[in-house]
Amino acid sequence: MTKFRHLIWMLIAAAGLILSVSQSYAQKPDVGDQPGLLPDDSVELDPEFRKTAVLYRTSEAPGTIIVVTAERHLYLVQGNGRALRYGIGVGREGFQWQGLVNITRKAEWPDWTPPPEMIARQPYLPRFMAGGPGNPLGARAMYLGGTVYRIHGTNAPETIGGRVSSGCIRMVNEDVMDLYGRVNVGTKVVVLPIERHADMRAHAAR
Repeated sequence: MTKFRHLIWMLIAAAGLILSVSQSYAQKPDVGDQPGLLPDDSVELDPEFRKTAVLYRTSEAPGTIIVVTAERHLYLVQGNGRALRYGIGVGREGFQWQGLVNITRKAEWPDWTPPPEMIARQPYLPRFMAGGPGNPLGARAMYLGGTVYRIHGTNAPETIGGRVSSGCIRMVNEDVMDLYGRVNVGTKVVVLPIERHADMRAHAAR
């Protein structure tokens, strides 16, 4: 009987520990963007997420940007079955989206004004931050339609290839500057849902 009671108490204690851990995870703050963090230039991207010329089949016109969220890749269609492929960071779970938009504005070393929804999640964020190396928007930004989303650089290059943002599409500064110079205001941007990524096929060009 004593052993049985001891076993019951052990089970209750274990259940309490599990509940405590799960609650601590549930209360874990949303770290999101980190203002003031200077990028680590020594970070090397995985080869999969480095800028690459690829063979790419699509019916979209040359100059179109296609974001394949599931792959964490952005394609700039070149025509003749080719594209430039860049590695990106995308929205974390609950912050991914899809749609057809256009670039409505471009900015070099953009200022950052976090939207109210982000401030609500991360009240410690600055209400405004001037552009510069420590700005989470990085070296360039391309604003997408009437949304709060952008294709932009980052001060955290180690996050490329991950699902880490609040919905924006991140690129390393070198890549976003390259893309910025290749596209204009009005450029069509197609953001594909997760379930459609298998429809696209890309291969490194030789």
